[in-house]
Amino acid sequence: MDAASTEMCSSTEWNSRTTLAARPESFHFTTAMACVSGLLLLVLMVTAEAYVGNSSESSFCTETKECLLFDLVCKTSEYEVRHYSPTRWVSTEVESYFMEIAVTTAFRRLFKYITGANENGQKIDMTAPVLVKMQEDRKVLQSSVYTLSFLLPSAYQKNAPKPTDEKVYFTDMADAMVYVRSYGGWMVSMTERIHSSQLRKDLDRVQASYGKDFHYAVGYDSPMKLLNRHNEPRSSEGILDVPAGNQNLLHAKDA
Repeated sequence: MDAASTEMCSSTEWNSRTTLAARPESFHFTTAMACVSGLLLLVLMVTAEAYVGNSSESSFCTETKECLLFDLVCKTSEYEVRHYSPTRWVSTEVESYFMEIAVTTAFRRLFKYITGANENGQKIDMTAPVLVKMQEDRKVLQSSVYTLSFLLPSAYQKNAPKPTDEKVYFTDMADAMVYVRSYGGWMVSMTERIHSSQLRKDLDRVQASYGKDFHYAVGYDSPMKLLNRHNEPRSSEGILDVPAGNQNLLHAKDA
C-alpha cells in the first residue's frame, strides 16, 4: 500500500492486532504522514500468520464453525482497510449473463466438492465467507466470467483432498491489504453494483492505489438467514489470487 492509500485513514480510527469481535481501544491520529506510515509498519510487524479461526471471534459469521479472520488496520465512515494473511480456497468459474445464475451454478459445484466429490470422499465443513470474483468492465446483458470460492477449513488449509471435478481447483490468496465496504440485506446484481461502485468512488477520492480490473463480492450468510445479513465489496492492490502452485504470479507486478 503506497503513501496515498495509507494517508486516507490518517485522521480516522487505527487499530493494531484486532479481529472482528474484539477490537482494542482505537488510536486517533491527526498528525503528520510519518506517524501514519510508522503505525502501518507496526501493524504489519505484529500481524499473525494466516488464520481461519473460530466463528465465535467474528460478529459476521453466525452459521459456520470457522470463519476468515483479519486485522483491522484502520477505518473511515465509508470503508475499512484490512490486512489478510495467506489462505487457500477451493474455486470454480462459470460464465453467464447474470450474476445470480453464475453463483447458483458455481455454488452447487463447490458444494458437491465439500460433501464428498473429492479423491477421499471426505465431507468438509462449510466456512464463511464466500467470495465471488467479478470483472469491473462487465456490462448489463453481457456475458461475463464469475469465479466463486469457498474458504477451506483450518484442518484442510495445507492438505485438502483433490477435487474429482476438473472444473474445481484450489486458489491461493496472497497476503494483502484490502479495502472493504459493508452493507446488509441481500447480495444481488443491483445492490452489488451500487456498493462496489461507491467503494471505487471513495477510494478514487482519496487517490488510493487499487486494482481496476476486478473486485470481490463477499457474502457471509446462507439464504436461510433473513435478518442481520452481511455483505461486502472488496478491492485490493495488485494480484490477490492465483491457482495453487503458481505463487510466483503474486509477485508479477513487482517484476
